[in-house]
Amino acid sequence: MLGLWLHHDIESLEAISQDDEAKRIFLRMAALSRDGQIGSFLTELARDEDLDDETKGTLRELAEDNTFLLAVEDYVQRTDRLH
Repeated sequence: MLGLWLHHDIESLEAISQDDEAKRIFLRMAALSRDGQIGSFLTELARDEDLDDETKGTLRELAEDNTFLLAVEDYVQRTDRLH
């Protein structure tokens, strides 16, 4: 079971690292989270009229998952150094 979870997680991290826009957004969320500023992102997200509720919900859930954001940041930094 852990192997499946890890495989899925690695695929998610790799997909994010390969998409420049997604990478930029996730790295920004990670920085905001680290600095204790994620609340401002969530406020702006709630006000954004261009995004549908499903997208907002997904982004809110990801923005509130500090462990995932730090994993994305770490993965991107490590893979950028390797490439």
